[in-house]
Amino acid sequence: MFNRIHHIAIICSDYSKSKHFYAEILGFKILREIYREERRSFKLDLQIGDRYQLELFSFPDAPARPSSPEACGLRHIAFEVDNVQEIVRRLKKQGIEVEPIRVDQTTNKAFTFCRDPDDLPIEIYEC
Repeated sequence: MFNRIHHIAIICSDYSKSKHFYAEILGFKILREIYREERRSFKLDLQIGDRYQLELFSFPDAPARPSSPEACGLRHIAFEVDNVQEIVRRLKKQGIEVEPIRVDQTTNKAFTFCRDPDDLPIEIYEC
């Protein structure tokens, strides 16, 4: 029935900070950016690898959504990487706080978490 995830959409509180985080720090490619006057809202489409997209939205006065501890709803987003240690080193150079690297007891794969500018948990998972 379903083939794969098409995109992930995130509403951010500070569009400039989130755009910088996802495009400059994480390195996602900007596909298109539009401003929708009627909504006073930006929409930024970013490419992740060669298959997936991340959409960033800005809306005036968007309500806060709790994300911790273990709030009901979306728990986190996870990105696959070739080398967790390399990504952690790169993020720390950019001033991003990253949790200690752990190993998944089921898959024996390395992973860690950081947070985006709106405190959204992001998992970095080694393939």
